[in-house]
Amino acid sequence: MPEAAPTFASEPLPSPDVEGAIWVPSQSEGRIIYGIPEEPALIALECLDTVNDPQLQITRMAPADEGAEALLALVGNGALGRVQVSATEVGSRFEWRGTIAPTDRNIEPLLGPRKVTATIPGAGMVEMNPSPVPGTFIEACRGGRPFVAEADDETIELYETENSEEDSILPAS
Repeated sequence: MPEAAPTFASEPLPSPDVEGAIWVPSQSEGRIIYGIPEEPALIALECLDTVNDPQLQITRMAPADEGAEALLALVGNGALGRVQVSATEVGSRFEWRGTIAPTDRNIEPLLGPRKVTATIPGAGMVEMNPSPVPGTFIEACRGGRPFVAEADDETIELYETENSEEDSILPAS
């Protein structure tokens, strides 16, 4: 009998251009997203169960192969961290998602105000422009408090597409 054809991972994605990318609050409470206005979001941070045992969920909005697992590397602010991520079904596709305690030292790169990179093998490297927003968000999650954003730019707002499979940042009307 012939052997089954080997299966391979999808073609690697290029690293996205992040010129003009920003962090903004999502319409979903307890969640912030990072991306370029008028384009699909690239990364999301969500605080889960803020009352009893808060967990930080990080999502890299990039296609993932069903059943795939990887380590998301975070580098920045003088720190290095790794978060285990898995292909998670979201609507009709799979994207990278992982959960970690907001006190885990592996998220230290996100706490400072300087540039951070997030890399998943095959999903490219996302450069996160300098911002205090992720650190403020994580501190609120650690304390079990809701995140309250102070808008740096009142010309933006979050928009979730009709199919709720993608978050985008659109100019306020």
